[in-house]
Amino acid sequence: MSEENEEQFEEITSEEVDRVVAQLETLIESTDSENIRSYLEEAMNEIYYLVYEEEDEELDSEVEACSEEDEDLSEAA
Repeated sequence: MSEENEEQFEEITSEEVDRVVAQLETLIESTDSENIRSYLEEAMNEIYYLVYEEEDEELDSEVEACSEEDEDLSEAA
């Protein structure tokens, strides 16, 4: 059963995502069809968020927490 779990969870590196996203951007730039371009952009976004979605959410949470702390300090003054 552990073999099944290993197959289900694949580690994807940010380096691989960056490389694939860059290649898709180049492909999008050379594509004339708006329909194909739309599908490629959607795929590029999905691939990007495989790695960066969690990091972006964590950064947003940290920024919100810092903003709330700043408000508390200004109210105390």
